[in-house]
Amino acid sequence: MTSNALKIGFIGLGIMGAPMAGHLINAGHQLFVYTLGKMPEAVSGSSATQCLSARGVAERADIIFIMVPDTPDVEAALFGETGVGTGLKRPSGEVTASARKVVVDMSSISPIATKTFAQKINALACDYLDAPVSGGEVGAKNATLSIMVGGPEAVFERIRPLFELMGKNITLVGGNGDGQTAKVANQIIVALTIEAVAEALLFAARAGADPARVRQALMGGFASSKILEVHGERMVKRTFDPGFRIELHQKDLNLALSTARLLGMSLPNTATAQELFNACVAHGGKAWDHSAMVRALEKLANFEIGQQAG
Repeated sequence: MTSNALKIGFIGLGIMGAPMAGHLINAGHQLFVYTLGKMPEAVSGSSATQCLSARGVAERADIIFIMVPDTPDVEAALFGETGVGTGLKRPSGEVTASARKVVVDMSSISPIATKTFAQKINALACDYLDAPVSGGEVGAKNATLSIMVGGPEAVFERIRPLFELMGKNITLVGGNGDGQTAKVANQIIVALTIEAVAEALLFAARAGADPARVRQALMGGFASSKILEVHGERMVKRTFDPGFRIELHQKDLNLALSTARLLGMSLPNTATAQELFNACVAHGGKAWDHSAMVRALEKLANFEIGQQAG
């Protein structure tokens, strides 16, 4: 532990949370951790202190990170019977800004619910940032996540050095909820680009071209993208072990579509992408990587990218 070590809490040590917490531990910070599932060996074998509840984390840490799957999970972690909120004791006197505890939710959840959560945490004389991430398991392991932050600028600057241990592209988007809004927008783009890449490679394969070479050719042109590079390769090689599960992307698109309804607007292509994910789930694919959306299109075409065109 270094002389500049901070007391940091981390709640949610799944496929993303575990490596993210690991970067904070490796930087020499004192971590207090809690997770509902099995404690990962990388964390249990580290210097981190395991707590029995989210409240225990909040009582011990000055900065509390949360990384759980969905809006109800964040609400439970924050405001459940033994949640973070019960461990954030409102001080009797004035507290300087640098001494206020900070809750940082790095999950991908509802922007509307986030604003309510922030208000409740603020009422306990604590600060709140929503900071969802993009980059998947690979980005979490390599500390190359894109982090989209909503909240006060002064609080963002206080936490920025910790974000820099977990990611590379770190942006303060606006106030509380705006980070989550940016993440929903990100997931719309990702889903629609996966769909475009899947259609293009399936079309090329069905027309008799080598989809691997088509992908290689497209990587040098205006159609080039990270999704064509990474997920296009997965489609060609049929490697659909999850970096980001379809069921989680479904959750994010549900946020997009439900929020769009509240805003009185239409997201027609987002709805189509969601239906393709739904078709994958109907075939047992909720835990497939989201690049496996191509399988739904292959069912419609009665043709798989890997087979020979007749």
